[in-house]
Amino acid sequence: MPASSRLRATALTATALLLASVLAGCGDDSQDADLSAQKLSWEDCPAPSAAEGGGDAPTPLPNGDPWQCATMKAPLDWDQPKGDTIDLALIRAKASGAGGERIGSLVFNFGGPGGSGVTALPAFGEDYTKLRTRYDLVSFDPRGVGRSAPVECENDAQLDAYFQQDATPDDAAERTDLLENTKEFNAACEENSKKVLPHVRTTDAARDMNLMRQVLGDDKLYYFGISYGTELGGVFAHLFPKSVGRAVFDAVVDPTQNAEQGSLGQARGFQLALDNFAEDCTSKTEDCPIGDSAQNVKDRIAKLLKDLDSKPIPGILPRELTQTDATNGIAQALYSKDFWAYLTEGLEQAYDGNGQTLMTLSDSLNGRNQNGEYSNLAAANISINCADDRARYTPDYVGQKLPEFRAASALFGDFLAWGMVSCTDWAVPGAADHPDVSAPGSAPILVVGNTGDPATPYEGARKMVTALGKGVGVELTYRGQGHGAYDSKNKCVQDAVNGYLLDGKVPAAGTVCS
Repeated sequence: MPASSRLRATALTATALLLASVLAGCGDDSQDADLSAQKLSWEDCPAPSAAEGGGDAPTPLPNGDPWQCATMKAPLDWDQPKGDTIDLALIRAKASGAGGERIGSLVFNFGGPGGSGVTALPAFGEDYTKLRTRYDLVSFDPRGVGRSAPVECENDAQLDAYFQQDATPDDAAERTDLLENTKEFNAACEENSKKVLPHVRTTDAARDMNLMRQVLGDDKLYYFGISYGTELGGVFAHLFPKSVGRAVFDAVVDPTQNAEQGSLGQARGFQLALDNFAEDCTSKTEDCPIGDSAQNVKDRIAKLLKDLDSKPIPGILPRELTQTDATNGIAQALYSKDFWAYLTEGLEQAYDGNGQTLMTLSDSLNGRNQNGEYSNLAAANISINCADDRARYTPDYVGQKLPEFRAASALFGDFLAWGMVSCTDWAVPGAADHPDVSAPGSAPILVVGNTGDPATPYEGARKMVTALGKGVGVELTYRGQGHGAYDSKNKCVQDAVNGYLLDGKVPAAGTVCS
């Protein structure tokens, strides 16, 4: 993950799955029939494909009900809706009926972009038991992801090398290496996925969701978007405002920012999370094992990263923990307060010359499992972001911006600044500077911002409310830590979200939960 886009809006799926296979491609058949009339064949779910991360088939829900999977056909090119089709992988848990009359299907997107909803929904399924009383819980692998016409770039051995490269070059030679590695990765994506690359924009995925709504039999889309899923939801609302039912955006992407502004905002957000982590560790009654003051904790982390730049330590053998791996692992642990204990443990180990825990955290964010196999998370993430974002940043431009990024975060500034070159030499032009989410005429959308969110800083929630338009966005603030609010188990947040999705009760704008 030297690419800033991979930090920019990633949900917790990868770590939740790691720490606790046939790939569907593009069809060559031509569709003359109305795809909205297709009937889904729901069956027991198979084991996740390699692109979804592998592993076992999802276990039944606590009450014994099974997870069911199906495949939906969608146009490869929405400008040619009767042309070639792709298969989109879906998963559902049918409504339990415990809360009254079924409302419809509640569609989830857990973020990324590039995260598999087919593997994420079972991982988090118990968190949504209340919502399942009146909804079928549904998620999917967006196009380019998992089993939905997955983007393929480099192989596992190449990705191991790619993710261990020096992502914060200190001299001309290191800068050349970074740019050459980026160019090789992007060329591999074009070579292996040329057919699908032009068709993985967020606008394409939004149109897929509108088709999904119709195929599922719903007049309106009931939706729960998390992280990048809020951007996808906003784009859907812009394109189909009259088709929005009850919708919740949690861990909100700022839709007004371009790629550079988003990366700079993340530098500030991850620095804030690091500050909060250090303060939390040193303010407890027992001794903090990684420093005797918050500043000392951060100073020791900075020294560790500087030392790793020239002398990596043993990680998950035969790989060594590099500066890039360690930075990546620290960032992953800051996504949730639940992971702060892993970060403390990982730093303790690293100071003793053992990089295993930090490397495990880094691997999870990159989509690498314990067998050394990568999902297509990174490939899909780069492909979707580069197809969406118009900007193409040069090394010289990044160099000019380094002081501003370093001022935002001494630890993450260089890392996120250099990530802006990830779309250099990309095969497909970017669509826009930022997404259009204006949605006049839409039903109310509950927008939940978390004051301690590192990946999608809190300010983005208010920007989303404003961009959606008057009378659409309703802001709710959670004063907490981590990426997202609903899964924090905060009762105030969950009551507000459940009250809206289940009973249509819109909370008062400006509601604050803590």
